[in-house]
Amino acid sequence: MSTKGPLFYSKILLFGEYGIIKNSKGLSIPYNFFNGALKSSKNLSSIAKKSNQSLLKFALHLKQNPNQELVIFNTERLFLDIENGLYFDSSIPQGYGVGSSGALVAAIYDKYAENKITILENLTREKLLKLKSIFGHMESFFHGNSSGLDPLNSYLSLPILIHSKDNVETAGIPSQKQHNTKGAVFLIDSGIVGETAPMVNLFMEKMKHDGFRNMLKEQFVKHTDACVEDFLHGNVSSLFTNIKQLSRTVLDNFKPMIPQQFHQVWKKGIETNDYYLKLCGSGGGGYILGFTENFEKAQKSLAPHNLELVYHF
Repeated sequence: MSTKGPLFYSKILLFGEYGIIKNSKGLSIPYNFFNGALKSSKNLSSIAKKSNQSLLKFALHLKQNPNQELVIFNTERLFLDIENGLYFDSSIPQGYGVGSSGALVAAIYDKYAENKITILENLTREKLLKLKSIFGHMESFFHGNSSGLDPLNSYLSLPILIHSKDNVETAGIPSQKQHNTKGAVFLIDSGIVGETAPMVNLFMEKMKHDGFRNMLKEQFVKHTDACVEDFLHGNVSSLFTNIKQLSRTVLDNFKPMIPQQFHQVWKKGIETNDYYLKLCGSGGGGYILGFTENFEKAQKSLAPHNLELVYHF
């Protein structure tokens, strides 16, 4: 007999990858195409067994690194459930920049945290920051360093606007236009699994150089902030001007984070204006995020790549 917990969804950081480490704005939205839930079973498949074993390591981490002023977990119950076949059943691809560990963290907090902050409460800025802090502490087990935003997004299932490290709020985004609209946000599968930690380490290494730091502040963060504002206010034409600048900045300065076989594809988008690409998460593989004013045109231009639609303008 297997039991099942609530579903937690994947997320997409539309804007802010890397920049939010250095206090740029960011905008993260739930992506309901993928999800995961805690389940338990006496007869575990090989995949479920692997998940069960990694949950045991995670539980040990939570027990050995208690951050009790932030959160207290019922680890006794967690260990007992793991012994009885607890695993995380997820369709969220790992290493794809859509928050696979974030959904797991949200599910564990939801089920095992004592005095948890629930999504039904009045979510003040203090509560959001506390959740973000708890989730960052939990998710650091998987990435070595975490902002806590992926689990926060998964837990709340709401768009999150990041003003800075210490200022986040839930946000309303313009509702999708379904009829006769051509503009779209989409995903391309690079076919490679990306590893977050090496990419973040590479970024931190680059941050030691003045030129890179200046570029980040004067170009990357500036264009990112403008994209967030344009997106939230529905300024579509200005948004595409800024996304083009952002796409070019990433191609010029973040090449190692873009899979080799996409360098030309990336450049083609900027040259033809058929679409603009940007990193989805830390890059290095996984999904690549795309924006276009004409989805059909982008599909033709990007053939044979398959585009997964995320949002309609």
